Order: sequence, then structure tokens, then C-alpha cells
Amino acid sequence: MKEKTNQENGNKKVPKLPLTSDIVFKRVFSKKGNESILKALLEAILDIKINKVTVQNPELPKNLYDSKAGVLDVKVEIDQDTICDVEMQVKDKKNIDKRSTHYLAKILSDELKVSQDYKLIKKAIVINLLNFEFYKRNSYHSVAHMNFEETKPEEYVNMGYPVEDKMATTDLEMHFIELPKFIKKNPEATTDLEQWLWLIAGKEEKIEMAKNENEEIKKAVDIIDQMSMSKEEWEMYESRRIAIMDYNTGIHQAREEGIEEGRKEGRKEGKKEGIKEGKKAGLEEGKKAEKIKVTQELLKLGMEIEQIEKVTQLTKEEIEDIKKDIIRQK
Repeated sequence: MKEKTNQENGNKKVPKLPLTSDIVFKRVFSKKGNESILKALLEAILDIKINKVTVQNPELPKNLYDSKAGVLDVKVEIDQDTICDVEMQVKDKKNIDKRSTHYLAKILSDELKVSQDYKLIKKAIVINLLNFEFYKRNSYHSVAHMNFEETKPEEYVNMGYPVEDKMATTDLEMHFIELPKFIKKNPEATTDLEQWLWLIAGKEEKIEMAKNENEEIKKAVDIIDQMSMSKEEWEMYESRRIAIMDYNTGIHQAREEGIEEGRKEGRKEGKKEGIKEGKKAGLEEGKKAEKIKVTQELLKLGMEIEQIEKVTQLTKEEIEDIKKDIIRQK
């Protein structure tokens, strides 16, 4: 359903494109000329002063509207010493922890390709704006680093350090902002972060308060209002929304077909091996057939092998063999 703004067009309210849509978020914050609002958003989330931001991927991916429903992130360089990946996560796919780790590793991998000198590798930050709850934590903004575990008593050595190092490195950082928790807390729009999150959440009365306090918020609202009056922008938003729905429906259908196929195979094997052994073998074969079928469908949908591993519990080697079989059959 389209959200409404307080802006009037005659006597008719103008529908407002929601920032909780990944394509709207990317269009607003990665477009050339909008660097000041991206800078202000990052300063609010990271709680740092930033001199300059440079968006490294302002273009939209080619598979934006196909069955793969490509990822829409904003990759930005901060002050020439930090690479930050920002993503608006629309739907809970139960893998944001692994997905965020993947993005962090990719940033480091890309940096290694640019420079083989480890001292020149830039800090890597991943920011996940989640339109759902994920972690069992009493905070809407959770920040993760690579921390040391508590020292085991049998491994303790008295080195005379009054204060021990807590983090292995400060160059890896992940942020998880869970919007439903923020909305439940319902804070006033007093801090910069609260103001930006109310803008993303789309609460009009809070946004009006934020506009009066924050010039960059006002700029962002003006940009969104202008985009919301464009037929082309609405067509992109609707096409993207449908692509994501089709993608999620395809995954669900693949799982259901895999389960049914697995049951059929299990029944066949059960008859061959006898009642007792048949039940055991049928169950195992059924599970295997189910996993293979699901894997085949997910590969055809373009899902990454690491994600398929989590869904099916198959090994990377097994999934790669299934992928080879699909290629040979073409």
C-alpha cells in the first residue's frame, strides 16, 4: 500500500515513495548530487565526523527486475580510508548474519585485489537497515566488532596489563538497525540518528519535527517528494516490488516441490527395502531427494552457494556437483 504525505496537490494528497523499499533507498542516497544527505546519514549512524563520501556503485544492477531480484546496496568510500556497504533489507530471509559477514569479506577481498600491502587495506563497515526484527537483543541499533573471548583461567598469564585489549581489530565493523524495535521504542526526533530513522520509517509527524531541526533531513524529504511525483519512479518501485515477490514465491515453491518429490522417492525406497529398512532408507533418500530438488531450483533462481548451504544443509561440494549436472543438461 502506498504511504501518504502531508504534501497537498490541490485537494488531493500525493502518495509518497517509501524509503523502506531498497530501490527507493538506493535512488535517494546513491544519486549524484545527493552526497550531503548520505554523509549526514552515515555520520548519524556511525557517530563520527565525515569530510567526504564517494558512492562507488551509483548504477542499478542489470538483474533489477528479473527472477534473481539483485541486491541493491550503496557502497561508499568515507574519507579515503574506509569502505562502507549500506543495505536496506526489506524481507527477513533468516540469513542476515551470514549475509552481512559475506559483504564484509567481499569488501576486504576487493581491497586486497587493489593493494597487496596489508597496511593499505581500508576499514570495512557494513550497515544493515532491517525492516524486521532479527537478533534477540534489547537494542534497535547493535554494533558488532571482532572481540576477544574472556580469558580461560588455565590460559591466564600475568603480564601486568591493567586493562586488556578487548578487540582483535578495529577495521571490521557491522551495524544492525532494526526498525520495528525503533518504532516500538517511539523516541522523540531529538538526535540526528532518531531523525533519520523516523524519515526511513515514514512517520509523518516525526518527520515534520525532524525537518525543523535538520537541514539535511529537509533536503531528503524534498528529494523524496520530487521523486514521488514522477510516474517513472513509481513504475520502478512497483516493478522492483513485484520482482522481489516473484523471487520469494519461487523459493517457497521450490521448497514445496522438493518436499513432495522427497516424499515420493522415500515411499518408493521404502517399498523396495522392506517395512523396517524401507522406512529408514525411505526417510534418508526422501530427505536427500528433497534437498537435491530444492538445490536445483535455487541454483536456477541464481541464489549463491553459501546461501543454499544454509537452506539445504548440503556441502559446498555437493551443491557444486548439482550445478555441474544442470550445466551438462543444458
